[in-house]
Amino acid sequence: MGVRSCRVTITDIQGVTHTAEVTASTLYEAVALGLKAIRRHDWVGEISEPLGTVRVSVTNIPVEHIVKLRDFTSWLERRGGSPKDVTARSHIRELLGECWVQGQGD
Repeated sequence: MGVRSCRVTITDIQGVTHTAEVTASTLYEAVALGLKAIRRHDWVGEISEPLGTVRVSVTNIPVEHIVKLRDFTSWLERRGGSPKDVTARSHIRELLGECWVQGQGD
């Protein structure tokens, strides 16, 4: 899959919707980059991981995906699998950097 421009949107627990524009080559990379960009700002409230969802709209070709944060975290915490999966998860953890907190997702 090539790199795509995406609009990543999430609503915090106060009901405020936040959107970031990112470029990513996979759905989960878009989620990670969007979360990282959104969480950088002080005005973003707490995001409910168990109940939260992330909306990813591909802007090159209008496609939209909704990912449950619980599913994203579960995928990120998973160990083993194919070399491609292990590499992909490692890449996403690296992208999240400081946003990836031990125990909250690893």
